[in-house]
Amino acid sequence: MPSPWFAPGLDFECTRCGRCCTGAGTVRVTQDEVDTLARELDLERTTFLERYTRTLPDGELSLIDRANDDCVFFDREQGCTVYAARPKQCRSWPFWRANLATREHWDSASSSCPGMNHGPRFEEETIRRTAADDGTSGIVPDLVEWTWPG
Repeated sequence: MPSPWFAPGLDFECTRCGRCCTGAGTVRVTQDEVDTLARELDLERTTFLERYTRTLPDGELSLIDRANDDCVFFDREQGCTVYAARPKQCRSWPFWRANLATREHWDSASSSCPGMNHGPRFEEETIRRTAADDGTSGIVPDLVEWTWPG
């Protein structure tokens, strides 16, 4: 199998600008992440589910968005209000399978993320491991299938 385009590694350092938290769309959450977030907010699980989640057409859970499409936990002054407990999908950015599909996908995502292509270097194995379990819950195919088609 040929090396992926990101074999030399990729640079990233989160600037906490919030661009990935605004108008971005769906943030899927697992049951464990629901529990973690509920604890972080000192809420009962059922209260958290009612206030902050919705069920997607595929049956999975997602955080709700504000009317302006910002993440429900993003504050434009403060940033992510649950940063320490944020879901895997948020923690794994920008090493999502969709962003790693091609160099062009990466470059497109980096045009709105000031932390991409800056900061410390992440090695290929770390990138692969993060992408394989990126929290996007299979929204895109497996990295190998997506990066090296047929």
